[in-house]
Amino acid sequence: MAKIIVTDKMAPEGIDYLKSKGHEVDTPFGIPHEELLEVIEKYDAIIVRSATKVRKDVIERGKNLKAVGRAGNGVDNIDVEECTRRGIAVVNTPEGNIMAAAEMGVALAFSIFRNIPQAHYAAKNKDFRRNKFVGEELDGKVAGVIGVGKIGSIVARKLKGIGMKVVGYDPYASDDRFVKLGISRCETLEDLLKISDLVTLHIPKSPQTMGLIGEKELKMCKKGVRIVNVARGGMIDEKALYNALVEGHVAAAALDVQEKEPDFTKKPEEQDYWNPLLDLDNVVFTPHLGASTKEASYNVSIGVAELIDKVLNNEFVAAVNMPPISGDVEELKPYLELAEKLGSIYYQAENNRVIKIEVIYSGDVAQIDTKSITLSALKGFLKSMGDSEVNYINAELKLKELGVQLTESKSTTLDKYTNLITVKFVTREKELSVSGTVFAKDMIHIVDFFGYKLDFEPTPHVIAIQNMDVPGIIGKVGTLLGSNNINIAAMQWSRNRRGDKAVSFVSVDVAVPDDIIKQLLNTEGILRVSMLNF
Repeated sequence: MAKIIVTDKMAPEGIDYLKSKGHEVDTPFGIPHEELLEVIEKYDAIIVRSATKVRKDVIERGKNLKAVGRAGNGVDNIDVEECTRRGIAVVNTPEGNIMAAAEMGVALAFSIFRNIPQAHYAAKNKDFRRNKFVGEELDGKVAGVIGVGKIGSIVARKLKGIGMKVVGYDPYASDDRFVKLGISRCETLEDLLKISDLVTLHIPKSPQTMGLIGEKELKMCKKGVRIVNVARGGMIDEKALYNALVEGHVAAAALDVQEKEPDFTKKPEEQDYWNPLLDLDNVVFTPHLGASTKEASYNVSIGVAELIDKVLNNEFVAAVNMPPISGDVEELKPYLELAEKLGSIYYQAENNRVIKIEVIYSGDVAQIDTKSITLSALKGFLKSMGDSEVNYINAELKLKELGVQLTESKSTTLDKYTNLITVKFVTREKELSVSGTVFAKDMIHIVDFFGYKLDFEPTPHVIAIQNMDVPGIIGKVGTLLGSNNINIAAMQWSRNRRGDKAVSFVSVDVAVPDDIIKQLLNTEGILRVSMLNF
């Protein structure tokens, strides 16, 4: 049973899910940073939203942490690099709140074109002079969408639906994406700013996007432009925006995010936060509500709970601090399992120090993204050395620290199998390879063991034997195991030349004790015996 701390409020369904899986879950929502530092060592995982900061000091104190979960999209409140260095998986739920964030962006666009919040506030104060709140129609105006990822694409589609002419700027998106969205591409940010009546941001926070729109960029905009930001604070220079709003160059702005945000848990009488933009009547200022819908809260809560449970159960997940994974994770699973088993073989059978590992992909598997499969092979290799802390996150770093070189190669041509994964172990003395394939989507077989051809399913307990190719060996092995009440589930022998040496994989129902291994090794004609645990 793992211990999990949830420090920011999330939907109860996610917490209930974790408890149903047998985890102990504590929910000190809004726990002060200093108190978190005192208790974090007790926990295997922490789940946050945007308020809690999981910085280096938290990670250093969290000596048992295996996972950090963000119930939402952005992870700028998490030190991902430090987590990676320590082998801690960082998971998030970017799909859970994309509709909520997109709808928030569109809602804010309407609010600043039609002065809705200002009119509402006036009405609440018995001021019904509607001539004060004359707005502009969005129909026919130009909307400039910065970032046409998942959220930006939804915003573009919805703004098109209300009759706006939509243009987009995204240096990383393909031309095909713009064609599918039915919007015009701006090659530069300047091109977009010059023609847009509405500028709306939907890009991740990064060193490249911080301060993306400053004084110079605001001056490029059309006079009377309106600006919406529901992405991340800091991408718009707030001082420059304030000046442009006061001068009237920018007609209005709607900000759901700010460079420095308030403590969202404090009561009004306790709040010490202020932002000069709050003084302006042409600014709509909301407290980071982009993901605050019942549907989004449920989605991200269940989503992050499922991911955290998988990490704690050592299952494969597409973590933030793993290389990007394309394709269906379920389809990858048999290849991941096969690669880990192949990687685990060497040090269970050999002793010479490995200086290089090459993972070779042939056939169909060579045409997919294989990075995660390679990591799986490294994970198996390092675990066989006794490293119980290795995972997909830190496997490559740990291999590098050992001074072992890693290469990966691919070939789409293959004669006998539709797919083949080969792991080659290079020492100063020799090279040894093991190969395996996946049949019928999820059946994994080892088909080459250190140069001997075979076709064997890697079951949990396998005795690998090298012997002289002489009569009687099979009988001796069967008799010895049988007399010690060890049942053989399957057995396969292979030889390269008659009368030379042979190898075998003997699948047994239980792990074989060391004394039985020694008896096998002392049997006449048997040269080497290794217990392989898969």
